[in-house]
Amino acid sequence: MTQCLKARQKARPKPRQGPLTRRRSRTLAALGAVLLLTASCAAGGREGTAIPDGDAAAEYVTAKFSTTLERLDEDLSANEPRQSTHRSYTRIDDKKSDNTVTAIQVGSPPSRLFKNHSNRDSADYRDYYHPAGSDVEYTLLGPVYADLAPTTWVSIPYDNAGYGVCFWGGYTAVCRMLSTVQSSLENGNAAKQAKSLRDGSVELTAEVTLRDFLEERVVILPDWALEPISEEMRDEVIETRIKLDPEGRLKEIEMNGLISGGGHEIEIKEHYQVLEPPTEESLPTIPPDDQVTALKTDAQVDEFYDRMNEITSGG
Repeated sequence: MTQCLKARQKARPKPRQGPLTRRRSRTLAALGAVLLLTASCAAGGREGTAIPDGDAAAEYVTAKFSTTLERLDEDLSANEPRQSTHRSYTRIDDKKSDNTVTAIQVGSPPSRLFKNHSNRDSADYRDYYHPAGSDVEYTLLGPVYADLAPTTWVSIPYDNAGYGVCFWGGYTAVCRMLSTVQSSLENGNAAKQAKSLRDGSVELTAEVTLRDFLEERVVILPDWALEPISEEMRDEVIETRIKLDPEGRLKEIEMNGLISGGGHEIEIKEHYQVLEPPTEESLPTIPPDDQVTALKTDAQVDEFYDRMNEITSGG
């Protein structure tokens, strides 16, 4: 079954106001708070000690949000080499989605590659590559998407003006995971414990609600997949672990939950990891023109993504 639970947003979303702007602010605040918490914990805690926990952690973290946004934006926008993987597994009763996104950024300005590959079907993959300075983004289509174009590569006009870092597919998932933690904090949940580890890193454990997880769209589910999830199930929690390295930079986020109700069951497993920095050799070469289908108008691009979404959400 082709990633039946995932309906991917278009790779070139148009900036919106209102809820989207607020969501990005919450996302930035969440990571910024954790970064600042790390610095404080690493300086004041003994190896393996918990500092602080429960309501105290929530109050402490929340109080630091407004002072860390500028540093956070710089951290996410920095052009140093970055590489990460994010494995996303969702099961609703007997329907499953299991895919891994690998994100690579190299150079200044950066060339960026993210690869979305199914762990259930080796023919189900899409690789998105934007060479630094290029006015197009290239998409490599796996066999599942062969009917979308006469060539394996497609190019789409690229204009990054006015987009925040969370609009890039390589950062979207981690931004939404952190935004989920922030939403749960605002609703009186989330922070449980912050603990300094032997190597100088810091680990924050939290509980977020399934409701916030879905509303922040960490996983995008089609309507038919949302129907079995009751209001009571949405109030249940997903265990969350956030790890930062000794310098206070995000290293890992993990979310795990198994929730039952009304004869239905949903299982969530999300694992984001920052890996060793990549090199130029980690990037593909630009495909020759005769291997690329060039989409040049908005209508062509919209049709392309509409047809792709039919595949990814249709089961």
